Amino acid sequence: MSNRVSATPEALELITALKNQHGDVIFHQSGGCCDGSAPMLFPRSDFPLGGADVKLGEIGGVPFYMSKSQFAYWEHTHLTIDVVKGNGGMFSLERPSGMRFLTRSRLYSDEEFAALPPVQSAD
Repeated sequence: MSNRVSATPEALELITALKNQHGDVIFHQSGGCCDGSAPMLFPRSDFPLGGADVKLGEIGGVPFYMSKSQFAYWEHTHLTIDVVKGNGGMFSLERPSGMRFLTRSRLYSDEEFAALPPVQSAD
């Protein structure tokens, strides 16, 4: 496993629909402000990234970022993005769909963790 983040088939289906509707998009794992800690999908042009963000990988051709400070808490876990019924984050693109993205996580084994590549800075 070389990717720190993956997605369920249902999440990939919603990602594809939202990409078709909105064009170039990115995920950012929210740090808990306003909408709690949730994976949020934004138009790429509406979300500035910087030195405080790291790229964990891509799901459905969409880059997935998180702040470095939050990554310090999540670095030992694999993230799986799923969807469930409900309202998405206030600013996240899936909100009108009646579905919301949800992060499921599991700890890496020692072997998996040792084999992971370093995360990439968003700079």
